[in-house]
This record gives sequence, structure tokens and C-alpha cells, in this order.
Amino acid sequence: MNAENDPGTLRETASVWLAHAGGLHARPAIKLTKLARRFACDIMVGVAAAGPWKDAKSIAQVLSMKVPVETTLHFAAQGEGARQSLDAIVKLVESDFEVADAAEPRDG
Repeated sequence: MNAENDPGTLRETASVWLAHAGGLHARPAIKLTKLARRFACDIMVGVAAAGPWKDAKSIAQVLSMKVPVETTLHFAAQGEGARQSLDAIVKLVESDFEVADAAEPRDG
């Protein structure tokens, strides 16, 4: 995980290999967006480190990516709990979307 300095803000980034046999289809996409929504920070997902980025809290945007198996997913989060959110998301993807409670959000 890296921290990148944007003008006046701190953005956390992470990437993880998607090994799920069906890619990022409905079931794993729902688990991903449900987990992302538990955090107060903004979370974006893309298939390239430079984007284009989609809102990881939007099931429609995540599904529209049509991510196949064996793709590196890139995440960027900004705001309160950014690091914790990415740690939880990486854990979820690495577990093949089987982690029941990847992490508890720490919103304050």
C-alpha cells in the first residue's frame, strides 16, 4: 500500500490480483460494494493504476467494469478510514470473497 500526496490531501492506494474464477461478476461485486459502503472515505477502483476510476460503493459502476479473472485491481481511497478500507478490501479479494467480516470501519 502506498500513500500519495495530492494537493492538500492524502490518498491511499492498493492493488490486488483478482483470482476469482468468474472475475468481478455480481456476487463478488456485491460483497465489494457492501464492504466499501461501511467506510466513510471515498473509494475508487480501476483496472489500471492511472484509471479510469469507478466508485467502489456503486454496484452499477463496479459491474460496468466487466473485470475478468487474472486482472490486477487498483484501489484509491481518500478521507477518514482510507487505509483501513483498503486493507479490508484487499483482504476480501485475497480471500476469494469469502471473508465474512473483513474489517470493522473506524469512523470515529
